[in-house]
Amino acid sequence: MHRLQQIRRWLKYKYMMLIRAKGGASIVAMGFAIGLAIEMFTLPTLGFAFVLIFPLCYLLKGNMPAALIGFVVGKVIYIPMMYPNSKVGGWILPKNLSFHLAIFPEWFNHLLLTNLKLIVGGMVDGAILGMICYFPIKMSLNAYKLKRKDKRKMIRTKVEASS
Repeated sequence: MHRLQQIRRWLKYKYMMLIRAKGGASIVAMGFAIGLAIEMFTLPTLGFAFVLIFPLCYLLKGNMPAALIGFVVGKVIYIPMMYPNSKVGGWILPKNLSFHLAIFPEWFNHLLLTNLKLIVGGMVDGAILGMICYFPIKMSLNAYKLKRKDKRKMIRTKVEASS
């Protein structure tokens, strides 16, 4: 039981570090949005897209732990999002696109086309999901910081009044 309490305390500590991250709520929200967007096309690329998190967090000034959390959340919602990803990919790709590689059987060519639809649709849907999640996360972190600031100010005034 003691070990479980230590893990819970460590997770709470890391959560507090994330919420109070240097640079503000926009950096944390950007990191989460990056992780979520990248996950939407990671599975069809056999995990290679995961490597994109690192340079994107650097270029877009996102928080890496928040990006990893967004990546995990993306893993949870990926299965329900496969159908919309495939549909959006089908709308974007040309209708007459097909693969006919003689060295592979027909089912493999169909698998390549399906994965291409998932990748293209996942990029579009991931970018949209990232933009949708960015603003609520940023606003909620700002509200948390404002509430914390007000609470600390109230405590400070109580201490000054009592002394």
